[in-house]
Amino acid sequence: MIITNNLGIQFGKKVLFQDVNLKFTPGNCYGIIGANGAGKSTLMRMLSGQLTPTHGTVTQGPGERMSVLSQDHFAFDEFTVMDTVLQGHTTLWEVMKEKDAIYAKPDFSEADGVRASELEEKFAEMNGWNAESDAAALLSGLGIKEEFHQTLMKDMPAKAKVRVLLAKALFGNPDNLLLDEPTNDLDLDTVTWLENYLANFENTVLVVSHDRHFLDAISTHTLDIDYHKITLYAGNYSFWYQSSQLALRQQQQQNKRAEEKRKELLEFIRRFSANVAKSKQTTSRKKMLEKLNVEEIQPSSRRYPGIIFTPEREPGNKILEVHGLTASVDGEILFQDLNFNVEKGDKIVFLSRDPRAMTALFEIINGKRKPDAGHFEWGQTITTAYLPLDNSQYFNTDLNLVDWLAQFSNDTSEIYLKGFLGKMLFSGEDVLKKASVLSGGEKMRCMIAKMMMVNANTLILDTPTNHLDLESIQAFNNTLQAFKGNVLMASHDHEFIQTVCNREIELTPNGIIDKMMDYDDYISDEKILAMKDKLYNNQ
Repeated sequence: MIITNNLGIQFGKKVLFQDVNLKFTPGNCYGIIGANGAGKSTLMRMLSGQLTPTHGTVTQGPGERMSVLSQDHFAFDEFTVMDTVLQGHTTLWEVMKEKDAIYAKPDFSEADGVRASELEEKFAEMNGWNAESDAAALLSGLGIKEEFHQTLMKDMPAKAKVRVLLAKALFGNPDNLLLDEPTNDLDLDTVTWLENYLANFENTVLVVSHDRHFLDAISTHTLDIDYHKITLYAGNYSFWYQSSQLALRQQQQQNKRAEEKRKELLEFIRRFSANVAKSKQTTSRKKMLEKLNVEEIQPSSRRYPGIIFTPEREPGNKILEVHGLTASVDGEILFQDLNFNVEKGDKIVFLSRDPRAMTALFEIINGKRKPDAGHFEWGQTITTAYLPLDNSQYFNTDLNLVDWLAQFSNDTSEIYLKGFLGKMLFSGEDVLKKASVLSGGEKMRCMIAKMMMVNANTLILDTPTNHLDLESIQAFNNTLQAFKGNVLMASHDHEFIQTVCNREIELTPNGIIDKMMDYDDYISDEKILAMKDKLYNNQ
């Protein structure tokens, strides 16, 4: 349990939020949302004691233990993977180290024996004899194979370190668990594992994430940071988003009578409650939604970018034909003898346990890389817009954003270019920023503006939600659902795939799986799961 009393924070004259009085209780998971800069990570740092609030206090239940996902990927470089995870339970780790030190003494005394006995009792009370097997199970669930459990952290790849630090945060069943962007650098299978783990976690969880499906799967409550305050809602992100959009539409219809508005909101809550009743943690969520005060629902102050793709011409029947494509990296095969045709109306997600496979394919069909073997052919009516995984090469310049965008446009008038930048929420002095100093999210919005100008009928998107905030992701998602052309993409965002794509092509070193079906059905189909195991393991 975590309790905040009159909590507030400001930096200089800038107030992030104030007068926060909340109680976070066991058995609930609180998804924290808010625009970039609203204070999501700041709140987490205050709750964990890493940052002192300007006003108010934060307290835990007596004797409770808090665990926080570490953002320092180098703090444990001199420890093994296993020892890093074990340090997630600080008290247990200290007992283990003291116990080992006593037993290692060459002159073991009677006092040492008494102390060792005390430590053994504490060790047993904390289930210490199962500590390593519990840690190993967490690591395996997060995709870290047993052969790496005794490897030094400094020798682990950056993406693997993220998973180890997540295992460290989860280890030892903490009373209060704080996770800031826990799905970063996790593949879809590992995210699913984490969803299931947290959905069954019996203590208190607070999570910041840009992954909507993840938030929906785990959250019993949504904590919205907006209007310089923090509002707690029963229900998950989708409930908050849909109710906020409904409130916005009602606000825009000023002549609608108050009672009609209230009835509309109540009907919405009733329908949403029925849907929630079919999911995990069923009864409690439904009851919370039914108790929700409709007067509390208000439109969000957030701004959503205007992502609009308008094909200049309709695609013909021939979109893309791929014949015998093979690609490798340093002798390691990513895919080989790849054959498929893209049909009109296809919105395809490309999947692989090795994300380099999708990037290689997209680079090949965009002429940025040569295949080891094979060829491909676009239809004559096809125009493409490509969003690469790594966009850094586009921003090694001191051009301002208007001049930067002009490089990619036939119409270089300032009004025209500012129109596209404005759609992507760059306005006023923002358009005079140097391209080289942009944040990751700002660079992505510039790349999307560049894509929109092409008026392409086929979009190629390599992990399009990277660095984007929830508002941009939601806008991008809505646009792709309505897009009349073809989409070829790779993504770790479950909701993005589920709502946009109608076809899956999974790339393995030993062949492909190509299915025209719903993504949720694809990942749960036992025949497909068996097929994947055979292809990846070359059976």
